[in-house]
Amino acid sequence: MTLDITAIRAAADRLAGHIERTPCRYSRTLSKITGAEVWVKFENLQFTAAYKERGALNKLLLLSDAEKQRGVIAASAGNHAQGLAYHGARLGVPVTIVMPKTTPFVKVQHTRDFGANVVIEGETYDDAAAHARKLCAEQDLTFVHPFDDYDIMAGQGTIALEMLEDVPDLEIMPVPIGGGGLISGVATAAKAINPGIRIVGCEPAMYPSFTAKMRGVQAHCGGQTIAEGVAVKQVGELTYGVARPLLDDVLLLEEPHLEQAVSLYCNVEKTIAEGAGAASLAALLAYPERFRGKKCGLILCGGNIDTRLLASVLTRELVRAQRLVSLRIVGDDRPGLLSTVSHVIGAMGANIIEVNHNRLALDVPAKGAEFDITIETRDAQHTQEVIDALREHGYPPRTV
Repeated sequence: MTLDITAIRAAADRLAGHIERTPCRYSRTLSKITGAEVWVKFENLQFTAAYKERGALNKLLLLSDAEKQRGVIAASAGNHAQGLAYHGARLGVPVTIVMPKTTPFVKVQHTRDFGANVVIEGETYDDAAAHARKLCAEQDLTFVHPFDDYDIMAGQGTIALEMLEDVPDLEIMPVPIGGGGLISGVATAAKAINPGIRIVGCEPAMYPSFTAKMRGVQAHCGGQTIAEGVAVKQVGELTYGVARPLLDDVLLLEEPHLEQAVSLYCNVEKTIAEGAGAASLAALLAYPERFRGKKCGLILCGGNIDTRLLASVLTRELVRAQRLVSLRIVGDDRPGLLSTVSHVIGAMGANIIEVNHNRLALDVPAKGAEFDITIETRDAQHTQEVIDALREHGYPPRTV
């Protein structure tokens, strides 16, 4: 077997009416920020909030009656699990999912809510996959791989069919790479329709499995990336064979750009993206010269992010933009000092979020007081204006 445009078109016919035909929209603001002409495919609007249900449903529909009756099993960090669980329940196919311990709680809970039997095992996807294979053999189930399967790839490739139907003259598509299922399907479909389109892979720098395989070296993977959906230590053999000849480049993404992309989707597009789902936008932020002036198609491939993590990411972006700043001030320990400082900050239009006193620091005079004030401002320039005003009033702060 192999993967071609015929298989992807057949998958599209199979999926029609069972999944969302998600919109692909032009983003004026993201285009201004990145310098590219940005079109976003909102796969976070699927019922399970991720593109993965395309491949999962395509695979389920191709099973024999006997395989459907026995049931299926998969290892997944979340989105493949939810897609398989949801459509398995719709089709009456029993589903067991093995998930690593690091899987965000929201994905575990949603998978259970969709009716799957969830088994938590291992620290990484690879650990979970090994346990799933063991259970598969013991219980005579059908293993549904999240990416290294031609039927899965074909289902994911239907995204490109829709994007190029909506925006036929796309010039370049940055596509997230984990195990390679998405980029294999998308690249196959896109290159068949428009051989001149550029396909660029996007990997988290902590998990450069595809890049390492390209270079013929051992991948050094590990770390707590917010893009856990593509945190795979080893790219699939089948997916690599399909995707490698079709890729024009592969880019590695550091965490700050992934965080910024999640924040931009939230603040600009008013939509939720998980770390892996925002990887294509992160590529435009990290390597603007590669995309500037080009008509660029981004796949917002998932929105299943833990709410606590999302809150943390958004807060960290406020800190990076110097809209949330902690100032340390040392002054005389006398009544009215905090009131005076607060008045200066308030008069400048900034908001005080938190105040912490420290009278025991040995580098502060015994008759002095040190306190940290966390303030919220409009932007970096406004923050500097507040700092300048405090300095003029005799309370020169330093940022901490």
